Amino acid sequence: MKPFRTRIKICGLTRESDVDTAVQAGADAVGFVLYPQSPRFVLPERAGELACCLPAFVTPVLLFVNASPEFIAQGTAAVPNALLQFHGDETPDDCLATGRPFLRAARIPTGPAGAGFDLLKYAQDFSAAQAILLDAHVEGFGGGGQSFDWNAFPWSHPLLNASSRLVLSGGLTPANVIDGISRVRPWAVDVSSGVEVSKGIKDADKIHAFVAAVRAADTLLSRPS
Repeated sequence: MKPFRTRIKICGLTRESDVDTAVQAGADAVGFVLYPQSPRFVLPERAGELACCLPAFVTPVLLFVNASPEFIAQGTAAVPNALLQFHGDETPDDCLATGRPFLRAARIPTGPAGAGFDLLKYAQDFSAAQAILLDAHVEGFGGGGQSFDWNAFPWSHPLLNASSRLVLSGGLTPANVIDGISRVRPWAVDVSSGVEVSKGIKDADKIHAFVAAVRAADTLLSRPS
């Protein structure tokens, strides 16, 4: 059987050099934060500049937090082929109103409270999403370098369908992503602060180390038990 390949998204990019590094390292998607309160915020026009030279099959993702329809339209005009990621309080109808494919972030409390988050209902409510992105609930809507309890949920449940609907995020680093993939078995992983030297400024060595660790996890999981 052909080994599974975990997809990789590098998020919070603000510089052309970091976009180039992510692509060269083997990222499947790159994310641009269109949330003005984030230290990784870029204007729609800047996101368009950063995305303009992406090669085929590397997907740009635009992250929004409780954005107006007008601002979302500005983002999609600047990056016409973008996948949308909703990270705030958006309802299923809000997400569907864009008429575009989207990811929906589930902000899961850290610590013991995480087990009380009804992820099955959340996945059902947002069944139209291409994937549910699992992130830790931190101030600032992501990028805080914190993980939730990876053992808190029944990943094999059909509603979660870990083979195609889950993107693991929140506090991932080159050091812990193998463990995260082994426990959750997600379709993809999403990293931001774990490959940075400062907020919005990525480290090329960390990006390459992260991608290498993901591939090592895939190799490990493809071996017979």
